[in-house]
Amino acid sequence: MSWCADRRRRQIRAKGRSMTLSRPRNGGSVTLTAYAPPPQASQLSDGVARAAFIAQITADETGSAGFTPQEGDNLVDGSRTYTLTDAVGVYSGPTLIGWTLIAAGGA
Repeated sequence: MSWCADRRRRQIRAKGRSMTLSRPRNGGSVTLTAYAPPPQASQLSDGVARAAFIAQITADETGSAGFTPQEGDNLVDGSRTYTLTDAVGVYSGPTLIGWTLIAAGGA
């Protein structure tokens, strides 16, 4: 494992929280630890975030469950449900070490 992958895992596990990623059509889901940085001041309007919701995850949970994040999946964070608009793989050389999940919603 590269130092980059190890550092990413440590950060997500230390600062992350439990979320559920699910596919609405076939019912598959995976519970994972994700780190969602707080919105920046420029992304707030009337105290409410107006930018896309971004969460960082490792490839450990999705890989072991055989689940590849994709557009249209639901990401549940506590009482909020987001819909993925994009899922970008994070690589260390040729090895997939995680995902950046970009989502909208939050209702």
